[in-house]
Amino acid sequence: MQNIAVVISKYGLVGGAEQFASELTDRLAAAAEHDFHVYAHRWQKTAAPLTFHPIPIISFPKFLTTLSFAYFVQRRLKETNFSLVHSHERIFSADVFTLHGIPHQYWVHHVRRKHMSLYDSATAWVEKTLVNNGSCKKFIAVSSLTQGIFLQEYKIDPDQVAVIHPGVDLAAYEQKNRNIVRTGTRRKLGLTNADFVILFASMNFEIKGLDDILLALAALKAQNFTGKLVVAGKGNIKKYTKMAKEIGIISDVIFTGPLKKEHLIEMYIASDLYAMLSKFDTFGMVVLEAMAAGLPVVISSNVGAKDLVQEGENGFIIANPADYGGIASKLKILFNENVRRKMSGAAQRTAAENTWDTVAAKYWQIYDDILSAKNKK
Repeated sequence: MQNIAVVISKYGLVGGAEQFASELTDRLAAAAEHDFHVYAHRWQKTAAPLTFHPIPIISFPKFLTTLSFAYFVQRRLKETNFSLVHSHERIFSADVFTLHGIPHQYWVHHVRRKHMSLYDSATAWVEKTLVNNGSCKKFIAVSSLTQGIFLQEYKIDPDQVAVIHPGVDLAAYEQKNRNIVRTGTRRKLGLTNADFVILFASMNFEIKGLDDILLALAALKAQNFTGKLVVAGKGNIKKYTKMAKEIGIISDVIFTGPLKKEHLIEMYIASDLYAMLSKFDTFGMVVLEAMAAGLPVVISSNVGAKDLVQEGENGFIIANPADYGGIASKLKILFNENVRRKMSGAAQRTAAENTWDTVAAKYWQIYDDILSAKNKK
């Protein structure tokens, strides 16, 4: 019997890393004869056999947020002799660290294009401590894009950095009657089964490239092809409604606001393709979710999920999101129902190869390798 600690600030709550940690750990704990302990500030309890340990956070002044969580986690972990520590957060020491993001300093300088604040400096320091002095046996990136940037910033042995993509739960899609869901969801939106529906879902419209998608839709319309864009999620709806009016496509854009998971799945099923032209995305779990619903995907080359996209087979990768005519040309291909059906099947097969059970099996192998090496000492 092994004691395994999992560290995540918010377990099972809203957010890619939070959902990832929950989906993975629940499966690992349910399938193993080991004790799993979750160290978190907040959590959503699940049916998995987990023991939760509360970790305080000092959030004011802001620069203490990451520092305080790492400090209090370190103190609590020392109270128990754990066989393995797996962190999804920047802390001072762990055996396994899942890279849900890219190095913080790189993010600030190259993605946000800002100067380092005191908070940023503190967060980057904790991260550097973990990477350089935290005795970490394995770093796991969620995409090749993440892995490449991490190795660019930290000169460590590339063999220490693996790539394991997030997974998807196919059961949530398989239990739906696709024809009923598709027709019913479209009716609620004022759409018909004949409409060509593009879905965009995000909690950050600007970063995920809604501007470019709207302009590509306008270019498509100029070529006498009309697509309906459903925008789901949280963002500046007023700004993008104004933009859609100015470029003459307001009648083709529907804003739904944030959707619960079940309703988002129904929206995937009701659509014909998924589009996301992110300025940067370490992976983009919505891409894999869309594939599970049988949607070909159109994503930018800045999205980590491009690892799963085979050009022209299950989707398209856009090198230049500002090439609106080029994007429109890709979209036009999918107006052909035969092409769309073939690509839909390929997208579903891709999702079937990337389930959470598959992800858990890959992590178990890494756990076993580390535990075996420790036992030999």
